[in-house]
Amino acid sequence: MTGAPTTVDAGVWGAAARGLTTALGRSALVSVERFTTAGRTTYTGPSPLAVARPALAIGCYRPWPPAAPMRVLAAESGTRVRGVAQRHDWMTGLDHLARAAIAALDRPVVISAWYGTDLLRSWAGPRGVVAAIDHVLRARIEDKAYFGELLLDAQVPAALQLPGVRVDGPLPGLAELRRRVGAVRLVVQCGADSGGRGTVFVDDETNLVRAARMPGPYRVTAYTPGWSSNVTVLSVPDHRGRLRVYVDRPSHKAVGVPEAGIGPGKSAGNCWSVPWPEQAATAVVDAAERVAHWAWHRHGVSGLFGLDAILSDDGRVFLNEINCRNQGTTELSAVNQQLRGLPPFAVAHLTTLLGVRVDWLPDPDDFNAATVRAAASTAPGPYYLKLRHRGETPVVLDQDLAHPGRYRVHRGRLRWVGPGAHPAEAATGEVLLANLPEPGVVCLPGAELGTAEAVTPCGGGPFAGPHRLSAVGHALLSALDQHLIPTGLPTL
Repeated sequence: MTGAPTTVDAGVWGAAARGLTTALGRSALVSVERFTTAGRTTYTGPSPLAVARPALAIGCYRPWPPAAPMRVLAAESGTRVRGVAQRHDWMTGLDHLARAAIAALDRPVVISAWYGTDLLRSWAGPRGVVAAIDHVLRARIEDKAYFGELLLDAQVPAALQLPGVRVDGPLPGLAELRRRVGAVRLVVQCGADSGGRGTVFVDDETNLVRAARMPGPYRVTAYTPGWSSNVTVLSVPDHRGRLRVYVDRPSHKAVGVPEAGIGPGKSAGNCWSVPWPEQAATAVVDAAERVAHWAWHRHGVSGLFGLDAILSDDGRVFLNEINCRNQGTTELSAVNQQLRGLPPFAVAHLTTLLGVRVDWLPDPDDFNAATVRAAASTAPGPYYLKLRHRGETPVVLDQDLAHPGRYRVHRGRLRWVGPGAHPAEAATGEVLLANLPEPGVVCLPGAELGTAEAVTPCGGGPFAGPHRLSAVGHALLSALDQHLIPTGLPTL
């Protein structure tokens, strides 16, 4: 592992385990996420918490043994196809099987998911609980057109707010929009979708027409060059009427990386080992605390959420989006807490949502001051790079890439080193390839092939800039390409 964690306090980890055990009671923990290994950085690795390993995981992709929950229901086991449509539609296709799998547990369930829906509540049944923000409230808070008002209500300083306007009716012409916003290149956003959906960069009339196809209302802001960033935030009530807020180290997020198969506005992954200017890190931590208190006092929302930000080329920071739920960064950002000798935020999140007091975290002011120091330092941190099938024909993986685990790039190919489920298990020069498809699974153009993960020193990650890969990232993707074998579609 690159960068060993501080000494683990067994008392803290024991308290976290007891807290989650108490919160779950006699219920079985059921994870419902696309990746059936969601939460693996909590229940595997150097300091695993066994209580966080789900009794059942329901999702799209099959797990691999070191990362596997106790039982698994994965859509890909039946379809044997991995593609864009499959990763969006898997839940509906598993409806009847999911109900049967949950009934087979023969006890109440706690369903962990990004947000609660009527479908999930019906899966949980009258004795079960969906431990997630309700999808209606989540959509209201995450509405991109509302974000400017949210920042005003939360009293976030104006210096952290992007110049922009809200448009409730049809979008006006490009010249008028540019005049209102005071910028030539614009960003039009709407709705509460994820993965870059609901965001269009507008440089010309063609882009504006595409943006206008999205349903309003809209938030239109000035495009700001720089690094995108994700900031994971945890808020926990102390059960005495006060809220404690913990802010994780902000990331550097590469977006719109064509060489990685990632389109405009979409994330190619995150890296937490690149320093932030101390003043910018201080500002984003303060803003995160303000937003957390706003969400608690206005909507009664606590637990995990994320703030997206832009670190501009001149070192200023601007907030541009809120994700009031678990996120794609939740898995790897957990490693930041482990590097500081603490259980992942996800444990406190689930314990909090189940109504049990979290009593193992340090003083939040001390924690957040340490976050600023870590963000401004060259301390090691985790990264992940999304792996996509960038070709135009279906492929399968060859036998040299038959299962997830630890690999090295050797002579232009990926060479197996050993098993693994946690990025901290990858030694210097190694990478954990997670969630790879099983042998014989047909991967369609645009399919998720998994993620490449590790803990790395400053400058050792896969990104060289906000929209481009580093030599490390190029080498990984080039080596991955050598293991893709063109194939036909399966016969079902």
